[in-house]
Amino acid sequence: MGSKTAKLTADVSRFVEDADRLAVLHGLDVMDTANDPDFDRIGGLAAAILEAPIAMVTLVDIDRQWFKSRLGFDGKETPTDISFCAHAIAAGDDPMVVTDATLDPRFAGNPLVVGGEHVRFYAGAPMTVAGARVGTLCVLDREPRAFPAAEKVEQLKTLAKLAASLFLLKDATRNGAIAQAELAREEKRRAIALDAASLASWAWDIRTDMIDCDALLAELFNLPPSNRLKARDILRAIDPRDVYQTETRFRDALSGSDDYFGEYRVKGLHPIRWIATRGRVIERDGDGRPTLIFGVNYDITERKLGDERQRLLLRELNHRVKNTLATVQALATQTVRHANQPSEFLEAFSARLQALGAAHSLLSDREWRGIGIAELARIEARVFDAGAQSRITISGPDLLLSPDQAVGLGLILHELASNALRYGSLSVPSGKVDLGWKTQGRKGARRLVLTWRESGGPEVEPPDRHGFGSILIRRSLAKVIDSEVTHEYRPDGVFAQISMPSEPLLK
Repeated sequence: MGSKTAKLTADVSRFVEDADRLAVLHGLDVMDTANDPDFDRIGGLAAAILEAPIAMVTLVDIDRQWFKSRLGFDGKETPTDISFCAHAIAAGDDPMVVTDATLDPRFAGNPLVVGGEHVRFYAGAPMTVAGARVGTLCVLDREPRAFPAAEKVEQLKTLAKLAASLFLLKDATRNGAIAQAELAREEKRRAIALDAASLASWAWDIRTDMIDCDALLAELFNLPPSNRLKARDILRAIDPRDVYQTETRFRDALSGSDDYFGEYRVKGLHPIRWIATRGRVIERDGDGRPTLIFGVNYDITERKLGDERQRLLLRELNHRVKNTLATVQALATQTVRHANQPSEFLEAFSARLQALGAAHSLLSDREWRGIGIAELARIEARVFDAGAQSRITISGPDLLLSPDQAVGLGLILHELASNALRYGSLSVPSGKVDLGWKTQGRKGARRLVLTWRESGGPEVEPPDRHGFGSILIRRSLAKVIDSEVTHEYRPDGVFAQISMPSEPLLK
């Protein structure tokens, strides 16, 4: 154990120095990075909930504790051996609370307590990433305080989980950018080191403009079978879109070096065929002009199509990550705007985040090709219909939802069920919900029409003002072209109807 951790107990030191824990922490690659307003907002919420002047998002390394976010505290880091958070993460998954550090043998002589920081109160909840407790979300005060109410401690724990999830989400975004850069490097490596199984070799006598070649060369360029071809015939077989680039690169290569490499499409073929060429000048005349070139050609169509698929998948991944971040940010902003107190925000935001996560998990399992409406409906309704007797009836054919439809409809079903549980038919034992859907219209213009009908609950009166939940119900399908949502407060129960373009049947 190094000298900087000498003041920690043996158990805490072993936990801090655990190789697996440190591997997860270092894998996030966030130590000494710039401040992040997303973490600052989480810290601000923690400070507001516990009414504390200091809040920090900390990461505990082997010899230092670094602050990803700090409110009311000047330093960027402290040695691990005086860290309260080292004790907090070693203690377990539950928050650690110190009401008066001067009375706690672990911290009574701590420089943060007896020194200028004058720390007296501490409450820290571990952040667990990939099964490892890497740091805490903590609040501090310079005055002793009573033990916080249990619900506030639980809210601090929930915010710590949100911070841990944010670390994972940002790490996934960073890894996506790294993967894109690696893909670009891999394309260059493949272009240089490709060892094709099928090669067409050739020798080009520039003085006669004739090419002696394998029979495969004529086949690659869609020319009549021959072992002797004119160079101009090869050039004419190249797609006009690629001729200028091919000629320019060839002239540049011959004037500047002995090697040439090019890629181009073959004219008039459907599907498209891509050909690659590697050549080398073998002989030059007395003036240095090339006279004989050897080379090979090979089909790279599969590689090109694969590269295009990878680029499309990366663009889709980047698009989905950006959309997810934007959706989470909008949910958080609007939920805060409509919440009366922090606990109400945490409950509503966590529930909406779980609903969004359920749809995303299904889509991820199916590589974002879409999911069945029946499976989505069962998963979103299950949270609100967990009793012995089911009160949500689900019926309809199994249809495929696009990713945008699935995310939007998942949020709508969550808000309808949440409102029904709090105010509507599911708030009383006798109430129930009928959830069903069908298709209407002819092929090519078919629409999915879903209905939500509540009954058996308390008499319904339209609200004086619409909350964010109602706004979500009406606007969650805004990205889905030609979608319509009806949301009515009928006396006998809430009624909603959602109409959108229908995808083909799953089965």
